[in-house]
Parts: sequence; C-alpha cells; structure tokens
Amino acid sequence: MQDVDIKTADGVMDAKLVRPDGAGPWPAVIMLPDGFGIRPTFETMARKLSSQGFVVLLPNPFYRDGHASRLGLAGGSFADESFRNRLNGLIGGLTPARQKVDAAAELDFLAGLPFVKGPKVGVAGYCFSGGLAVRMAADFPDRIGAVASSHGGRLATDAPESPHLLLGAVKAELYFGHADQDGSMPLAAIQTLEAALKASGLKYRSELYPGARHGYSVEGHAAFNAQVTQTHWDRLFDLFGRALPR
Repeated sequence: MQDVDIKTADGVMDAKLVRPDGAGPWPAVIMLPDGFGIRPTFETMARKLSSQGFVVLLPNPFYRDGHASRLGLAGGSFADESFRNRLNGLIGGLTPARQKVDAAAELDFLAGLPFVKGPKVGVAGYCFSGGLAVRMAADFPDRIGAVASSHGGRLATDAPESPHLLLGAVKAELYFGHADQDGSMPLAAIQTLEAALKASGLKYRSELYPGARHGYSVEGHAAFNAQVTQTHWDRLFDLFGRALPR
C-alpha cells in the first residue's frame, strides 16, 4: 500500500493505493471510508478487496479540512456531542458540487495508471459514503460500472438531493446491504429506496440483515458483526468480479 496525492480543483486529496502482485492490468475500485475516515481498519479492508484482483483507491473525503493523519477522527465517539457536531460539519461540507469535483479527480487519477484496466471502475461506500457512491455513479454513469453500499445512511429522504432520486442517471449495477437496527436508514426509507430501484430498471440487490446494526462491516466498530460482514464481502467480490472488466 502506498500513499498518493491527487490534485483536485479544490486542493490536494491524500489517499492510499493498493494493487495486487504482478504486472496487471486490473480493474479498479474506489473504497470510500465511513465518517471516521482513513485508518488501519479501512486499510486492511482495502487490502482484502485488492487481494481478489483489484486496484483499490482509499481517498480521504475530508482533505479540504486536513490530511487524514491529522484529522483525529479515528478515536472519536458519537456519544461525544462536540465530536458528533464536528463530524456532521465535515460531512455536511461535502456538497454535491464538491463530491463531483472529488469523484472526477479520483477517476482521472485511476485512468492515468498503466496497471488499471478500464473503462469503468467500481465504488464501495460505507455509512454516509454509501450516498456518495450513488452520486458518483449518477455524475459519471459511463465511468462507474458497479456500486456497493454497506449500511449506507440517508439514502432515501425528503431532501431534494436524496441519493434515491439520482437513480435515473445511473447505469451501474448496484448492491445495498442494510442493517435492521439503523436509525439512519429505517425500514420506510429502505422501502422508498427499493421502489426507486425497481422503477429505475437497473440491475440491483438490496438486502436487509436481521440483527445487524449500523457499522456492521467495519472491524473495531461497536456494531461489528462477523457473520454479516462475511456476507458483505461475498456480495462485493461477486458484484465487482462480474461487473468490472477483467
């Protein structure tokens, strides 16, 4: 795994890049971390995905506010009001326009690597970044071939920028894994999302995991669930293995 810097219209995004052994080329996946950002747990997850034959880019979505190593998010807790407010501010700062700037930079960076096989890449999002992954697929439908969202939050809301309203612009195959104990994605929201998915005509899988909590796939998280996490990996390996060029 190597540290890389990606130039964007708003600055320099720090990121991690991992690739399989050998000359390649391989398809690429952008792994968007949850709200706690880049940390050893997500680096391990990126390596695991890469071991299946993918170049994996793990970007810092909050680079405008500082390098991942200096943000100090990994040790935070939602029980701490000041931390919660800070994190909500960071996430809220990722406007649709900024998300598009970042996605374009990430895609262009990967396209410039000789060991990446295109033309389409995959995106994996976790928690709040599940919505970022969907928006990326809508903003760049001809460059995103597959999207996986694991315990994605606020994917179907009344807001005009709700991710479920973007599905008409998406061409990618989609996977959504939901926790049945997740206040950020209650059953009514899942039903709204699935109705939009059905209407879109896209190929998709949307699953509800009984007994799972928000954050189930991230080791070290209080909600980590090993059994459901393995299902998550099975779904990612299957989706990206089929939908991305080999």
